[in-house]
Amino acid sequence: MGDTKNTKNWFQKLESLHPYETLLYLGMIGSGLIFLFLTVAFLFSGVDQLGGLNQKIPLSFLVSTFLLVLSGYSASRMRVYYQEERTNRVVSSLRNTMVLGFVFTILQFSGWMELQQMGIDFKGIPSGSFLYVLSGIHIFHLLGAIIFAIILWVQLKRAQEDGVGQLILVTNPFEKMRIRLFTIYWQFMDAVWLILFLLFVLTF
Repeated sequence: MGDTKNTKNWFQKLESLHPYETLLYLGMIGSGLIFLFLTVAFLFSGVDQLGGLNQKIPLSFLVSTFLLVLSGYSASRMRVYYQEERTNRVVSSLRNTMVLGFVFTILQFSGWMELQQMGIDFKGIPSGSFLYVLSGIHIFHLLGAIIFAIILWVQLKRAQEDGVGQLILVTNPFEKMRIRLFTIYWQFMDAVWLILFLLFVLTF
C-alpha cells in the first residue's frame, strides 16, 4: 500500500518539476512537433526532384554535422565535471560547446551558399525551399542555446574567480539544474539535426 501511495502519476511528476524544467520540456515538445510537421511536408513536397538534380549533400553540412556531434559530447562532459567539482573543466567544456555551436552556425550559412551554387535556391523547387526552412529553424533554436551558453559561461567565470562563489556553484542545486537543462537541450538539438541531416542525405 505504501508503494502505491508513493507512486506518482505523470501529472504529479510534472507538477513537482521546477518551472524552468517544465518550460524546457514543453518547449522541446513544441519544437519537436514543428520539425515533425515540416519534415512530413518536406517528404510530400517532391523530394525526388532533388535526386533528379544529381547533386551531393553540401560539404559544409557534412563538416558542420561532425562539429555538432563533438559539441554534444563536450556538453555531456559538463555534467560529469560538475559532479566531480572540477569547475575549470566545466567552464572549458561550456566554452568548447559554445564555440563549436557558433562554427556550426557559420557552416550552415556556407551550406546555403553551396545549395545556391547547385541551383537549389529558396524560391525554386518546393523540396529545395524546405532545405532552407528546416535548417534555418534549427539554427534559430540553436542560437537560443548559444546565447544562454554565453550568459552561463560569463556567470561561471565570475564564480570561478571567487572562492565563495565557486563553493556556491558546486553546492547550489539551481546551478546543477541549469547545467543539466542546458546539456539536455543541446543534445536535443543535436538529435534533431542528425535526423534532418540523414533525411537530406537520403534525398540527394
